[in-house]
Amino acid sequence: MYRFGEIEMKILYLTTISNTMNAFLIPHIKMLIDEGHQVDVAFNIEQEVNHEIINMGCKIHEIHFQRTPFKIENVKAYRELKKIIVTEKYDVIHTHTPVASTISRLACRKLKSIKVFYTAHGFHFFKGAPIKNWLLFYPIEKFLAKYTDVLITMNEEDYTTVKTKKFKAKKIVKVNGVGIDLHKFVPQTEELKYSLRKKYGYSDKDFILIYVAELSKRKHQDLMINAVAKSAKSIPNIKLLLVGEGSLRSQYSNLVKSLGIEKNIELLGYRKDVPNLMLLSDVLVSSSRQEGLPVNVMEGMATGLPMIVTNCRGNCDLVKNEFNGYIVGTDDVDMMSRRIEDIYRDNEKRDMFGKNNLKIIKQYSLDSVLDNMRKIYRELL
Repeated sequence: MYRFGEIEMKILYLTTISNTMNAFLIPHIKMLIDEGHQVDVAFNIEQEVNHEIINMGCKIHEIHFQRTPFKIENVKAYRELKKIIVTEKYDVIHTHTPVASTISRLACRKLKSIKVFYTAHGFHFFKGAPIKNWLLFYPIEKFLAKYTDVLITMNEEDYTTVKTKKFKAKKIVKVNGVGIDLHKFVPQTEELKYSLRKKYGYSDKDFILIYVAELSKRKHQDLMINAVAKSAKSIPNIKLLLVGEGSLRSQYSNLVKSLGIEKNIELLGYRKDVPNLMLLSDVLVSSSRQEGLPVNVMEGMATGLPMIVTNCRGNCDLVKNEFNGYIVGTDDVDMMSRRIEDIYRDNEKRDMFGKNNLKIIKQYSLDSVLDNMRKIYRELL
């Protein structure tokens, strides 16, 4: 077992809400514990804490962070966090998500003995973002960078921005996301695909698109719904699986009904069988307006699915047009529909895109990402 400088570290992992920790960060915590360190966690408990976190012996601190940054409750969260950091005598704070990361760096700014790691999953300021995002979030992030020992970015645009704009973090690095478990998401085979279709009640002749994402304005599912409505005229057996919950579920359900395509669109809600749903699908789609480095796209890549995605940060880090998928404009319903029809008719291109995805995804594997994180910790500590 390697120990950083033969000294065990006491580390606090932070996210705004428990959902993020549950979904993405458990392997990262386990890696640090396996290296001999104590890791505790802090967040607002929205989703029940995953039992893996409890079983690893992490102390759980509930802090009442609010996802809306300017709520008065975040002042209380600042006080709660500052008290915990000082009382528990942590050596390292590793923070994720904007609100928790803002509050934690403010809380640590005068605590010189603490190292602060910040993983930015996607800044709110990006090419094409509303000007208010640049006026508000950009100066905050630039100011707080000087209280950051390691600033970890996930996509090329964010990395380039913080380097060229001279953010004053002590170290700035780029890591390929949170990592995809290539034992969980495995390459599709014809036998597996059609056996799962039989199990789930789909026909071998169905042309199935899958989009796994929160039902929200940011994820922009209405673009996909309208594109499928157009494509259904020439592909009557088309189906779009929308996996996820969100505030726009009723709105999207009403849109599906108004277009008369209930047989073509399935709103599946939250699911625990996403790997199986990927395996029975034909194409991974994403109509997102904004991404950091999208896990749903990487999951489809690991399954060997071809991609059709919108032209936004994160999507374009993973998908190269005409190489492993198609890229369309973020509001271009006609082009999305056209690309759906292109990939439906061209089996050869569909296979080529899928094979290229299986090659590309290896650099985004969980093992590869965790190796990079180990190196970052070792270099600093």
